[in-house]
Amino acid sequence: MSQVIIYPNEDGWLSVVIPAPECGLTIEEIARKDVPAGKPYHIIDESLISEDLTFFNAWQADFSSPDGNGIGHTAWFAEQAAKE
Repeated sequence: MSQVIIYPNEDGWLSVVIPAPECGLTIEEIARKDVPAGKPYHIIDESLISEDLTFFNAWQADFSSPDGNGIGHTAWFAEQAAKE
């Protein structure tokens, strides 16, 4: 089963990140990089996302105990450069 990342966006809706297959990063690395800085996220099975997008803007999730918080692209790339 594939995994996706969800996080709350600025409009109060959910954003869904669908990782590219075989990109060379773990799902956790993708979440830290692609979720905006300070935003909480959950990593969930793709099967939990409804194929019916009629009420997509009404989807909700509880982020009181997130899987992590994003750091954003800029910080992630700086972190990777510091490791080299």
